[in-house]
Amino acid sequence: MPYAINEGIRIHYRVEGAGAPLVLQHGFTDSLESWYENGYVEPLKRDYQLVLVDARGHGASGKPHEPDAYAMRLRVGDILAVLRDLGISRTNYFGYSMGGWIGFGVAKYAPEHLGALIIGAASPGPRQRAGAGLLADDAIRQGAAAILKMWDASLPAAVTERILANDMDAIRAAIADDPGYEDILPAIKVPTLLIAGDVDPVYAATEAAAAKIPNARFVPLPGLSHVGALFRSDLMVPHIAGFLRAAAWQG
Repeated sequence: MPYAINEGIRIHYRVEGAGAPLVLQHGFTDSLESWYENGYVEPLKRDYQLVLVDARGHGASGKPHEPDAYAMRLRVGDILAVLRDLGISRTNYFGYSMGGWIGFGVAKYAPEHLGALIIGAASPGPRQRAGAGLLADDAIRQGAAAILKMWDASLPAAVTERILANDMDAIRAAIADDPGYEDILPAIKVPTLLIAGDVDPVYAATEAAAAKIPNARFVPLPGLSHVGALFRSDLMVPHIAGFLRAAAWQG
């Protein structure tokens, strides 16, 4: 398996297809396997060099147990380390949920490496370990089984198995305090697509973020939840592919 190294942490990635590069970054407690299972890889790899990354603390990447190891600067560094490993200086980026949040981080810390940005179901607002909601520290402390309840969805067997196999010390550490990225939204210059299901708790925040980005488009997915939208690649991929075709940068 290919790995890049960022400040001593191994970051696992895979490459599929050929064309302009497109990083795919998964959500919290998941892994790059979800892009295959949910039907994104096959249609997108026909036109793009997909760079699928296991976020630190997830999948086959390193799993530090210290909260300081999950600072956004380091998460963005993981993406850049993979790009350096592949000799890629600039890329399109698509992240969902946590992956979308990391996308805001890339826009802040490494904007010169972005060609186009796609954010799925993610808020640029601040995060707190002790806050309420899906990422609440007290909920995660109940263990991997509690994560399944928080998703509030019927999950495929492969997803359930992957969630239960998580290193929970790493997952707990990954819930880091973060000041958010609302201040940088007006400065994002690359073509940007934001997309979310309209019954997703982060729908309003995702839509509001789009209104603050100068060259952004927002796409609502009617009737879909946070997890439900991710599972609907048949709806998501046409929007992603159409947006990338229209974007000024094609590699």
